[in-house]
Parts: sequence; C-alpha cells; structure tokens
Amino acid sequence: MFQAGQEVRIVACEDDPRAAGRTGRIVDETPPGPLTEGRWTVHRVGLLIGPVLCQTSELRPA
Repeated sequence: MFQAGQEVRIVACEDDPRAAGRTGRIVDETPPGPLTEGRWTVHRVGLLIGPVLCQTSELRPA
C-alpha cells in the first residue's frame, strides 16, 4: 500500500500514457475509493503532465 508523499515510478498509466516511465508522488492520504475508481492520484510527474490517476498495478515504489 502507498502513503501520501511517497515517491513512485509509473510503469503504465491508462489515464495518461505520457506518464509511463516517470516518477511522481502519491497525493492520497487514504487508499483510493469509488470517487477515483480505485486509482491513486500521482502528481509531480512532469512539467506538462498534470496529476494522473493510476491503478496500484501501474505503480512501483521508487
């Protein structure tokens, strides 16, 4: 399980494929729920990429 502020590597991202291969930080304070359809919010991915929503399987600890 991930924690807020944790740095993660995005191995794939259905929400925005440009984020794949980049690192970012988890925003969520609690595990994702129905509002995000079970996806984690990751930000600081890139200058031209806003926050993205990624499934747990699309993320790895950095």
